[in-house]
Amino acid sequence: FEARGKMAGNQQRLDRRRQYTGPEFLKEGFRPLFMAAGIWAALAVPVWVAVWSGLISYNGIFPPQVWHIHEMMFGFVAAAVGGFILTAVPNWTGRLPVRGMPLAGLALLWLAGRLAVWFSSSTGPIAAAAIDLLYLTALVLCVGRELFAGRNWKNAPVLGALALLLGANGLFHLDAAGIAETGGLAIRLSIAAMALLVALIGGRVVPSFTRNWFAKNGGPEIASPMAGFDIAVLFATVIALFFWVASGEGSAAGTALVVAGLLNLARLARWRGWKTTGEGLVTILHVGYLWLSVGLTLLGVSMLYDAMTTAAALHMLTLGAMGTMTLAVMTRAILGHTGRDLHAGPATIAIYVFVTVAMILRVAYGFAPGTGLIWASAGFWTMAFALFVWVYAPMTWRKRAAK
Repeated sequence: FEARGKMAGNQQRLDRRRQYTGPEFLKEGFRPLFMAAGIWAALAVPVWVAVWSGLISYNGIFPPQVWHIHEMMFGFVAAAVGGFILTAVPNWTGRLPVRGMPLAGLALLWLAGRLAVWFSSSTGPIAAAAIDLLYLTALVLCVGRELFAGRNWKNAPVLGALALLLGANGLFHLDAAGIAETGGLAIRLSIAAMALLVALIGGRVVPSFTRNWFAKNGGPEIASPMAGFDIAVLFATVIALFFWVASGEGSAAGTALVVAGLLNLARLARWRGWKTTGEGLVTILHVGYLWLSVGLTLLGVSMLYDAMTTAAALHMLTLGAMGTMTLAVMTRAILGHTGRDLHAGPATIAIYVFVTVAMILRVAYGFAPGTGLIWASAGFWTMAFALFVWVYAPMTWRKRAAK
């Protein structure tokens, strides 16, 4: 009887944990963190352009251009990645999601990092680093605990990429504090970690969602995700990124990146994205992965020939692949997890168009500096994310729609 009583008590406590009664906005990781990513993306780019043009001043521990790179990677992208992974982990492990006050704590750590970096001239480099590193540290520990408890070893590479991102942030701060000259390494490692996450996660969701859409709309059969060819492509991508991170610009890294980019293009072609134009939510995933593939290729070309600037190739990877893929995943996840139809309406299509135009204009600026293209690119980027927040924020604090 005593054993039965304990089992009943444990079951009651588990049932209470499952019956979440807190704020809807803190029910799943995508709700606060996707909004943090969208708001920061809409704010940080125009602020950077204003700093770059001399309209406002930034006197923090990072040089202005480094602040821009840092905040895109560890402000915007890190929030989007955190929202996606915290939402996906329960599906991977079968465990309850991180929600309520723990989730609020993670979001506040992210916000504290943004404030600490902006006001770092007052706090000093050590305090700014300590505060800014808390969010990714907590995220890595949280995801690691869930994967370990759920014995979900196949997603360990995602945890490894998160750890690399945390390490890259630490390298930024080591350089800013004058402890070590790690600024260039930090930039390369942060971009490489994010490119790897796009290849890993995008390589699952793009064919998976495409296959589901084809099944409902009479589409063709496509290659299975994570088949032998996909694993080989991921391996080639890791090797190329490793060469680039370790050695910087050079012929070996350039050749490896070109090979990896072309292999990713072949991987993308196997998913037949050109047949998905009937649904923007699916097509945009292919577009995001296309920018990853082309960006890797052009980054390699920029090291081998003078026809392409490194900055233009990097913006195709960052603004193009990461900006497009985050919007593709965030819009789809919010619609799906809040009970709405998985269909891109006119406003969502406009979001996708704006971010695509922003990428094209920014890459074009690399070939025509001194023009107003950078202002136009920043404007389209801001419109994309401002519209995203305007349309999707209400869905994150309201209850799931009834179908």
